[in-house]
Amino acid sequence: MSNSKSIAFHTLGCKLNYSETSTLSRLMEKEGYEKKDFEQEADVYVINTCSVTENADKECRQLVRRIQRKAPAGLVVITGCYAQLKPKEIASIPGVDLVLGAAEKFNLAAHIAELSKGDSAKISSCDIEALNGFNASYSLNDRTRTFLKVQDGCDYTCSFCTIPMARGKSRSDRIENVVSNAKEIAAKGSKEIVLTGVNLGDFGKGADGSGSASIFQREENFYQLIQELDKVEGIERYRISSIEPNLLTNEIIDFVAESKKFMPHFHIPLQSGSNTILAAMRRRYKRELYQERVDYIKAKMPHCCIGVDVIVGFPGESESLFEETFSFLHQLEISYLHVFTYSERDNTHALTLKPVVPMKARHQRNKILRNLSYKKMQYFTEQHRDSIRPVLFESQDKEGFMEGYTDNYIKITTPYRSEYVNQIIDWKIS
Repeated sequence: MSNSKSIAFHTLGCKLNYSETSTLSRLMEKEGYEKKDFEQEADVYVINTCSVTENADKECRQLVRRIQRKAPAGLVVITGCYAQLKPKEIASIPGVDLVLGAAEKFNLAAHIAELSKGDSAKISSCDIEALNGFNASYSLNDRTRTFLKVQDGCDYTCSFCTIPMARGKSRSDRIENVVSNAKEIAAKGSKEIVLTGVNLGDFGKGADGSGSASIFQREENFYQLIQELDKVEGIERYRISSIEPNLLTNEIIDFVAESKKFMPHFHIPLQSGSNTILAAMRRRYKRELYQERVDYIKAKMPHCCIGVDVIVGFPGESESLFEETFSFLHQLEISYLHVFTYSERDNTHALTLKPVVPMKARHQRNKILRNLSYKKMQYFTEQHRDSIRPVLFESQDKEGFMEGYTDNYIKITTPYRSEYVNQIIDWKIS
């Protein structure tokens, strides 16, 4: 490796991955590495992978081939969820030098120091049951908005999901550490924090936040966390990235409704509007509970934006059961959908379920719900026409235009003005 010691990162997947990549990048800069853009020539390339992405293997191989073409001498490191689940598969990809599992991700510098190009790919991974530390992370790629990781892992056993196998048991930071990180972020000029985790509502379980190996139940919970974060000076906005309906309490909703800092915006996974499919998915609620949560939010905050995750084409989802989901979503007072087409995952219970839904039907259902999502967002936006709402504008110049989001997550596009960057401006929605 050259004396300059340059490093480049690429992230696949969720906000959690972005927060971790950003933290890894800062750690490596402290070790003396110069950060480079992934498209540039560098000494080390790190790809942080995702297990939810359907084409994880294909994406990984394509990225490694790109690296080999532009920097054949560059060391290639693969980490993240896919690296934990399929380390041998990844190690067999030509050009890969190191595969780091979940427990070793934040020991990147030590592993690279012992690495030479041309050796056979090294795998450093552990049994997921042995993973019990918590590494706090936050992103700082965009000065306007920061993704702050406060929780990791999951104790749920949803029949379609590999996340517990990739990230281990539910564990989280201490409230005092999260507050300290929020103050750091405020000092760097970021005005909005998005709280991220695998199962945010489960906050309070797990490691003590210092990397200690002990796992225990603490007398802390998510409601207490948001109460303390609300007091941090300098942060003007918080968003809750995603929270399970069975963990979203009236207490939390009431607090958000009264808070000036927590935005009127919830993202609540549903996955199916059919109780039959919810049971097959091993979800921990029925659609009636979901309806109750939405109704309560809207009673407290009629202007609140509500996003929904839903999976189409799950095994056993007949046309009539899909219609149940469509009808349920159609009447539900929500604002937008994130629609996922079910794809098979190794070592999941869903693989044993029948009948399998043909891929063509899965894609058709995805399209139907995406169209519904578009109409829902149009309707939600139209409800706020001519109202004035605070907008936080972002820094990126998109061909002479800039974007920002209202408190309730309506996207605003306007001609670029540098004085608007990272500013909250009262805006008339037209």
